[in-house]
Amino acid sequence: MLNDKEYMFLALDLARRGEGYVEPNPLVGAVIVKNNRIIGQGWHKYFGGPHAEINAINSVRDHQQLKGATMYLTLEPCTHFGKTPPCTPAVIQSDIKRVVIAIRDPNPLVRGKGIKLIRKSGIKVIEGVLAEEAKDINKPFFKLQQKGLPYVIAKWAMTADGKIATVTGDSKWISSPESRAFAHQLRSKVNGIMVGIHTVLKDDPMLVTWKGRQLNRIIIDSKGRIPLGSNIVRTAKSIPTYIATSKSAYWTKMEHLLKKGCIIVKTAGRHQVNIKELMKQLAAFGINKILAEGGGEIHSSLLTNNLVDEVYIFIAPKVIGGRDTRTPVEGRGIIKMSDALQIKDTTVSLIGGDVLLHGIL
Repeated sequence: MLNDKEYMFLALDLARRGEGYVEPNPLVGAVIVKNNRIIGQGWHKYFGGPHAEINAINSVRDHQQLKGATMYLTLEPCTHFGKTPPCTPAVIQSDIKRVVIAIRDPNPLVRGKGIKLIRKSGIKVIEGVLAEEAKDINKPFFKLQQKGLPYVIAKWAMTADGKIATVTGDSKWISSPESRAFAHQLRSKVNGIMVGIHTVLKDDPMLVTWKGRQLNRIIIDSKGRIPLGSNIVRTAKSIPTYIATSKSAYWTKMEHLLKKGCIIVKTAGRHQVNIKELMKQLAAFGINKILAEGGGEIHSSLLTNNLVDEVYIFIAPKVIGGRDTRTPVEGRGIIKMSDALQIKDTTVSLIGGDVLLHGIL
């Protein structure tokens, strides 16, 4: 006979299946149990689609079975109308007698209201089962609700001597094919990808996953130098594309980019993009989980402003050398070692001959 924690673990596993599809909504899983047997389960599958509770209830063929059952939820059910109707009334009307919830929803529109309504209806509610695990899988959602900022993952590949390109700018390929495949898996778990204008000018990328899945593309381009014929601009009408600029960008060029389908995000910086202001604007657009792929000036700006939450660093067993070759984090740098940013909760693994360092900031 499984206990509450084991059923909640199952619900968390279901919730993770929505990663990369539901953002900026939270990952939510639901399991319905009766007489120690799972009779229904569901998860939030895509943004704008039915929530986990509804999918779980609808997975039970005979709704008479719901009477007296227990529902396990990784997040408190909502009480407000959004893309879909609120889930709390459906839970109450299902005749379930007990609801086990991992964590409360931090959204001010919910924040305990769902639990209060369920308890008021006579259903027993248990809170806090695997709360830390449930909060961990929804760090981007919590950051958006509590700080109004996106969750940022910085990723770069470098040689053993800390270089990201040769003296001529050649960078293909530093990392192994296996590492690059892993990087595309990271892309599939976010809803925004960020690069600087130097990356666009040098590589003319598309910034999609290997399976062609489209992401919100964010280009840091202070002076509006992105070519109108680039792959990014050419496909802007079919793939959401944000061009972040400063006051120094020529408005005539911006008008051309707008006609091509780009979304212009003008920040208050005179010559450089105000990265903090940009992040708040991106959060308002619903972009709450961003993979920052550089280059070095972008990483420097994000790290200096304490906007990075997580890092993936691929270290290839290669040495390039060069006094002036590019590094993954440029900018002015720190003065004292005591001011260095500390990566915490680090894990180290081997992937395709490269060393992968992962950690939290």
